[in-house]
Amino acid sequence: MRTSPWVVFAIACAAVFLVAVDATIAVAAFPALRSSFAETAPATLSWVLNAYTILYAALLVPAGRLVDLHGARRLFLLGVTLFLLASAVCGMAPGLGTLIGARVVQAVGGALLSPASLTLILRSFPPGKRSAIVGLWSAAGALGAAIGPGAGAMLIQLATWRAAFLVNLPAGLLILIFAFRRLPTLPGPDRGERLDLPGIALIALGVAALTYGVVQIDSAGLLATTVLAPALAGVGLLLAYGVWARGRSGAAIDMTLFADRTYALVTVASFVFGIAFSMMFLSSFLFLFGVWGFSQGLTGLAVTPGPLVVIAVAISSGRIVARIGHRAVLVTGGVLYAFAQIWMATQVTAAPAYLTLWFPMQIVGGVAVGLLLVGLSGAAVSGLATARFGVGGAVNNAVRQLGGVFGTAVAVVLVGRGGAGVEDFRLAFQCLAALGLTTACLCLPLPGASGRLRAVG
Repeated sequence: MRTSPWVVFAIACAAVFLVAVDATIAVAAFPALRSSFAETAPATLSWVLNAYTILYAALLVPAGRLVDLHGARRLFLLGVTLFLLASAVCGMAPGLGTLIGARVVQAVGGALLSPASLTLILRSFPPGKRSAIVGLWSAAGALGAAIGPGAGAMLIQLATWRAAFLVNLPAGLLILIFAFRRLPTLPGPDRGERLDLPGIALIALGVAALTYGVVQIDSAGLLATTVLAPALAGVGLLLAYGVWARGRSGAAIDMTLFADRTYALVTVASFVFGIAFSMMFLSSFLFLFGVWGFSQGLTGLAVTPGPLVVIAVAISSGRIVARIGHRAVLVTGGVLYAFAQIWMATQVTAAPAYLTLWFPMQIVGGVAVGLLLVGLSGAAVSGLATARFGVGGAVNNAVRQLGGVFGTAVAVVLVGRGGAGVEDFRLAFQCLAALGLTTACLCLPLPGASGRLRAVG
């Protein structure tokens, strides 16, 4: 019996949602971890977060290639299984070393299932529906990332930090059962080709080194050797991969992806938006908690309307993309995003004004993020042939994740220190506005309504 595409979609989105919640719920668990491991230096404890971030970003592209070679269903099941086992170990970890090691395995599982889930839904729906479907898939991840800290804060307040990891198990087991029973077997279109192990090593080590350098900014400073040395090494390794892959058949990333002007522009725009999304997310929590004095649980509730708007917009904007093309949607989203941040930069004060300022800003910002998520994710893959779905989507996702690492680092530098005031946050909001406008400008050259990106079956 043929599985309905919507069943595949539901399973894939549930898994991505779970991974996204876990990535940010761990942030909410950090204060509780600091209390439990009071004898551990904060820089060492931060590797509970950094180990996951670095490995996840580094492995997304190799995982996408593995999906193309060995089939999406197989890699999806493996990814979910690893993620669940690692979550159980995290929740029962007897010490910090075990916890960090389990987070590494979690990152491997998450990196495998993300491109596999995207490939499953892309190959289950006809070309004409892919833009809308990819937008909803992206929105599921964004919603998970946004509600994670709020839900985590309340959960940890009722239990302990271990609950932040053990909560993955019931939902994850259901996903695994349904995936095993209902997901179709879709063999990799490149089955039989050899895996480019040297290329994968260069990509993974390059992204890992670059990400490592970025996450060190918080503790070491922008110009510290511990930041510049790994970052430059990472750039060098990625450049070395470009030389290695030039003209090579079966390379881990087919560099001809970037010969397509549209794909190249969308990828750069995804990086910029990744910075903006992550920076906005962390800055919002820091502002509400540190300046307006909201409790941790109330802060989580206060930022919830934005993600809900993202979902509503994603549902409808996918249809709009199908009619008028990606350019109008993306430019509108970038401009709206900039408007919301300029609004905050010019109007915010130390006196709480949630209903008259923050809530309306979230509505406008949610509309903007919904448009950008749908447009960028859809534009990145809608012109790719079936054999490139896994790696093409993974490259775009990895670039956005790397942007998110930069965004978090920038937010920490601007407003992460104790005592950051309204003027510091005004500067952060101004930077976010500039990032929104940059995203819009990068999308201006994309095809319009009369030259929509083609969807290759």
